[in-house]
Amino acid sequence: MKPWSDLRFAFMRGAGLDWVTRLSSGPRRPRTPREPFFGPPLQSRHELRRIMTRHYGLARYVKGVRPVAWVTSGAPVELLRAFGCYTLYPENHSALCGARRMGPELCEVAEEAGYSLDLCSYAKVDLGHALSGRTPVGKLPAPDLLFCTNNICQTVLYWFKTLAHRYRIPLLLVDTPYVHGEPDEAALRYVGDQLQALVPELERITGGDFKEERFREVLLSSRRSAALWGEVLSTLQARPTPMTLFDAFVHLAPVVALRGLPVCERYYEGLLKELKERVERGVAAVPGERHRLLWDNIAVWFALQPLSRLFAENGCALVAGTYTHSWAEPAVRIDEKDPWGSLARAYGLIFLNRDLESRLTLMEQIAKDFSVDGLVLHSARSCKPYSLGQYGIQRALEERLGIRSVVLEADMTDFRSWAEAATRTRLMAFIESLEVA
Repeated sequence: MKPWSDLRFAFMRGAGLDWVTRLSSGPRRPRTPREPFFGPPLQSRHELRRIMTRHYGLARYVKGVRPVAWVTSGAPVELLRAFGCYTLYPENHSALCGARRMGPELCEVAEEAGYSLDLCSYAKVDLGHALSGRTPVGKLPAPDLLFCTNNICQTVLYWFKTLAHRYRIPLLLVDTPYVHGEPDEAALRYVGDQLQALVPELERITGGDFKEERFREVLLSSRRSAALWGEVLSTLQARPTPMTLFDAFVHLAPVVALRGLPVCERYYEGLLKELKERVERGVAAVPGERHRLLWDNIAVWFALQPLSRLFAENGCALVAGTYTHSWAEPAVRIDEKDPWGSLARAYGLIFLNRDLESRLTLMEQIAKDFSVDGLVLHSARSCKPYSLGQYGIQRALEERLGIRSVVLEADMTDFRSWAEAATRTRLMAFIESLEVA
């Protein structure tokens, strides 16, 4: 007979969790009237809420049933899925905490424990959660292992080292050399060799055997999800755009947290179908769309609503972003016939692991593909790798494309550094410059 934990997880994975969620959700709130400068909301948002609630809800019951892995956003999660790990992303959870305006509260917990004010707020929010247990999702299971790559920044390595020490669990690291100019094939082989070397270590930690067929299935699913996400983003090339980047920031969640799983593919198939129908009918996310903008850097999670309102009421549609586009990159690189080499390319050549000229070239291409006439650069106070070089990129794109731009100083989750009135003044001046351009 199966242990109680296995039976409970199986029940919740079936109909149990959906039943409990409906029972505990309470009466529906009265619908807030849609503001006239927004188009109709996406129906897919209901399914998004369901699958992400389910993802965090199931996490409460998985301990002791499957190995729990906490993973950095730039890590090749496909390898862990082949071992049946239940994966959670501290960065994704930190973004959720930011959107729920819990960022400063959890940052202060970490700061009181001695962590620097200047540390990445994603890291501080996660460390604050680890120290206090506070979270908007009820509870997260303690990890059994940590999986980290340094292709997005070096902070994640020291952040995950701290977690490994706190939970006394293994930390697996994939070192990805920084790419200057053309990719170095020797460096990519170095990354691929590390991935292969992790197989016996994961067999030891998880107690399971590596199943190559399952691994290739996960690779294909991950590639399809990333390709579908790329197609979703491509619909924003339409004029008027069927959704804005603020929607994309929210609908990004599955490709971050669930890629490599069938539920992720199904979700983006549905979202893509809805967006194509909106394009065919000419449904505008921003009625009276006059200006199309490109966003650089992570979202300001706690200010998505006021920022989207400010831009929409002035006829501005954000139609592309470097952050959202980076999650479509594996689509063209993952190849189940060359699993280790293609994973090395997919994760070793991501946007933040490339030199500034490569980033500039990509942004220039995105700006042309999406017909943008303005650029908004979020200089994130605590994300130095992403914000580094933005003023140079700003000047270069203004010269090459003849577009207007603005630098928005904020943070991903911590609104203690957010000056709302000053930001509004700066953005309104930028929008006025678009009107007279």
